[in-house]
This record gives sequence, C-alpha cells and structure tokens, in this order.
Amino acid sequence: MLRSGVIAKKVGMTRLFMEDGKQIPVTVLQLDKLEVVANRTTEKDGYSAVQLGAGTAKIKRTSKAMRGHFAIAKVEPKRKIAEFRVAVENLIEVGEEITANHYSEGQYVDVSGTSIGKGFAGAMKRHNFKGLRASHGVSISHRSHGSTGQCQDPGKVFKGKKMAGHMGAARVTTQNLQVVKTDVDLGIIMIKGAVPGSKGGWVTIKDAVKKDIPDNVIYPAALRSSAKDIEEVVSAPEETTGKNADVGAGNGENQVAGGTAPDGGNKDES
Repeated sequence: MLRSGVIAKKVGMTRLFMEDGKQIPVTVLQLDKLEVVANRTTEKDGYSAVQLGAGTAKIKRTSKAMRGHFAIAKVEPKRKIAEFRVAVENLIEVGEEITANHYSEGQYVDVSGTSIGKGFAGAMKRHNFKGLRASHGVSISHRSHGSTGQCQDPGKVFKGKKMAGHMGAARVTTQNLQVVKTDVDLGIIMIKGAVPGSKGGWVTIKDAVKKDIPDNVIYPAALRSSAKDIEEVVSAPEETTGKNADVGAGNGENQVAGGTAPDGGNKDES
C-alpha cells in the first residue's frame, strides 16, 4: 500500500561505528516539525495525497494566502511544503506530526533533492566523455566533445544532445539507500552513503520502489499522537497496580490490628 514519504533537512555527513568494528559513512537527515497541512481526496481533487510542511517560516515572509492555508490546518507557517501520493486508506489527519521512526533500520528508501550546482562544465566533466586524442592531428581541443550534428539532412542538432553546459542544480533522485539508524527524540534519520543536495538543503524520502517494504513499517505513518497514546496505555497499568498493592497492604495491617485470627476467633483469646 502506498504510504506517505517525509520532508527532511540535510544536516551533513558523519560515520557510525558498528559493534563488529566496521565504520559506515552516513548522511544525517532531520525532521523539523513535520506536520500534515492538507489532504487531497479523490472526490474533491481527483487523487488522494497528503500535503506535508516542514520547518518554521516567519509570518511576515509568508504570503497572505498561505497564512490562511496554514491557519485552516492550525499549524505554524512552514518553510517547505511537498505532496505525497498515498492510498485512500493511508490518508493522515490534518495537524498530525510524523516522527523519525516512520522508517525502520535496514529499510531501503529513495531520496530526492536538488543537486549542488557546478556552474558551466565541459562534456568530459558533465557527461564523462573521454575527450579527443592527445596527438595525431588534434590541437588545442583535446577536451572538446567533437561533432554534435549530421550533414545537410537533417541539418540540425537534436534536442537533448550531450554537450557542455550548466551542470548540477537539478532535481536528482538516488534510489535504494539503506536506513542505518533513527532517533525519535532528536528527529534524526541516518542513511548509508551520500544523498543529493548541500548542507541545509531540503530532501524528500520515500519507500524504495525497487525493494520490498518491510513488514514492521507503520501504517499510515509514525505519528506523534499515536506514540503518546501508547505511552499512556503502558504507564496506566503500572500506576493502578501500585495503588492496589498499597490498598492490599493496608487491609492486611488492619486485620492484624483488629486481632482477627484466620479461623475467625479472637487473636487475644487464643
């Protein structure tokens, strides 16, 4: 079942030391107040999706239309907004916050972001061309890309031809990256290897389309409210058990003080 992805901020790269002594390079991604801003339904919009918002934006830098949009959802103005297509049964209530355990350790994900801009680059750097020969008639243009077109027919350069030009600053998706570790309290997801984008940039994380989704993933999402409900349920029986124990101990003391013997006679008389 198709479920929502998340928006995360790229903090940087570091390494983790495993129990067997191996070190793994990881990219640290942080969920910054990731909340559901709106829902798209089939009846109203023709498709089902959830709109998420991350980060915090100043009110004076938020347009009047977007202020109203956030006010309806009862959330603070967001820095980054993205939509994720989901199945109808995986729609999330507006205002809910998604936590880092949305992805489990060992799961594979696809990460999308805007790659670092490299400026104008030649064909060898941009497209990995090998260049022209180093001798035998080639002069000055050793790193050029060579011919780009044909003769009089068709007499033009086709669109999309690999040539020198602006490199980077484009939407890039890296597939099949593995989640190494998550921290719910810090809102951190650590992913093995590098992800597109520079430090401080926003990326989107989705379940890998070319890998099977693990059985332990949470549907429709790992929500902050659900975690609080579980904590309350777990802590409630402990408190109740403690109170009952105290009451039981008090009853025992009263019975001894009253002098009631197990056989129903008076303790003093016996």
